[in-house]
Amino acid sequence: MTSKLLHAPTTPKIVIIAGPNGAGKTTFAREFLPHEANCPDFINADLIAAGLSPFKPEAAAFRAGRLMLQEIHEKVRQQKSFAFETTLSGRTYLKLLQECRANGYHIMLIFLSLPTADMAVTRVAARVIQGGHNVPELDIRRRFKAGLNNFHAVYKQVADIWTLYDNSGTIPSILDQGEN
Repeated sequence: MTSKLLHAPTTPKIVIIAGPNGAGKTTFAREFLPHEANCPDFINADLIAAGLSPFKPEAAAFRAGRLMLQEIHEKVRQQKSFAFETTLSGRTYLKLLQECRANGYHIMLIFLSLPTADMAVTRVAARVIQGGHNVPELDIRRRFKAGLNNFHAVYKQVADIWTLYDNSGTIPSILDQGEN
């Protein structure tokens, strides 16, 4: 189902790697985007924040989010393919994705799910121990529910293709997928 979209050489594409904090979005993106999606241009607010403030990236999170949105808008203006990651806990990207799809972009949405918010909290805590960025527990829990709700309620409908994975194990397993 995905190969035609992913490897279309002339059609710009947007690949969205979504899921709760701690779901493994960046790890998944590092393997999937250059090797499977043929989309090496990855815009990631967490990586931008780490570049702005390496010892305390959460202090630069707001600025990094603004820079990420600017970069996304620049790619769209240039009709370039790109990927980004998000929790989908808000509807920030909805109008932009609708406009992009209407203007010829193909949109692929991948949602990496976890079975519980507790698992997301545990994974973020483990990431912090390994030197990664922290996310407050209340934010993790709020985004966990909101992100999955938004995936099902609004974002699946604006994607050309979408896949829902369970990413609780060592290898993501497909739970559901579809096309629009």
